[in-house]
Amino acid sequence: MLKQFFIICSGADTDILKDCSIGEQNKYAGIGATVFFTALMATIAASYALYTVFDTLYSAIFFGIIWGLLIFNLDRYIVSTIKKRDNVIDEILQATPRILLAVIIAVVISKPLELKIFEKEINQVLLEQKNDLTLANQNQIAQQFTPKITELQNTITGLQTEIDTKEAEVNTLYDTYISEAEGTAGTQLLGKGPVYKEKREKHDAALAELQQLKTDNKAKIEALQTEIADLQTTQKTNVADSQPIIDNFDGLMARVNALGELPWLPSFFIFMLFLAIETSPIFAKLLSPKGEFDYRLQDQETTIKTWTMQKVNERKLLLKTDNDINNKVYNDIADEEEVISYKHKKARELMQLQADAFFKNQKEAL
Repeated sequence: MLKQFFIICSGADTDILKDCSIGEQNKYAGIGATVFFTALMATIAASYALYTVFDTLYSAIFFGIIWGLLIFNLDRYIVSTIKKRDNVIDEILQATPRILLAVIIAVVISKPLELKIFEKEINQVLLEQKNDLTLANQNQIAQQFTPKITELQNTITGLQTEIDTKEAEVNTLYDTYISEAEGTAGTQLLGKGPVYKEKREKHDAALAELQQLKTDNKAKIEALQTEIADLQTTQKTNVADSQPIIDNFDGLMARVNALGELPWLPSFFIFMLFLAIETSPIFAKLLSPKGEFDYRLQDQETTIKTWTMQKVNERKLLLKTDNDINNKVYNDIADEEEVISYKHKKARELMQLQADAFFKNQKEAL
């Protein structure tokens, strides 16, 4: 039963093959087994590739089976349409487009399996790419907020500098009136005279201005610091919101690109393996000598072809003969008086009907 199943997979005519030798049947069973297992590998490869896309096992398996059946049908068609010819050049010409199609199928099948085989290495490449994307993303988001934050921080620095400058001025005035009271500067008279009082009043006025400036600038600085904190919070939120996108950067296209970053030789050998599997039934039929099945198939096809061409030629000859007879008959009766009189009579009736119809139409128009 398994042998019969593989023969069906090969696309060979089972009615012809059952009358062939055991060796011929085994040859086509081997070709069918190759077609079947290639489709099985295509199902596994497609299921894994689709799982990386859908993240759903059942959907991936379902569409993977559909893809495997498609590959099975294509392979079966490719193998079944290659027929042994008497000329090697003709065989190569008929096999060339099928070999190209087999190469495409081999690429499609091998690539998902390469992704699975080199999964750990691909994950390492993806990790490095994710780290680079994370840093780049943080820098891009920071460029949106850093200028504003820097501007606000500079404003705070300016307000604080303004307080420090005023405070230094007040301290200077304080030293001035104290020195005046001690007689170490100014008038150099010990005691609190008029000059001392004047300098003391100037200091007190500046101190009051300093207190007011501190109060005003403190409120401004607190408002600016609150705005900076809001901007920093928004920046962190944007980074956190965009990070899941980077974390999920492991889809099918990302993995294929990551596979391209790895050394090409191992992937090339895997591709060559599947190419050999995919094209082996084609080359098996090309390289094998013309067998019993091929002769029986050729006999059946040529029989049908000969019979069909014979019937077509007979129909053509029948049509030609019938036309010749009709022409001869019509030529013989063309000069008979009875036929001519009958034609005159019918032509007269036809002309009368046309005249009546024309008269009726003209009358309705008026």
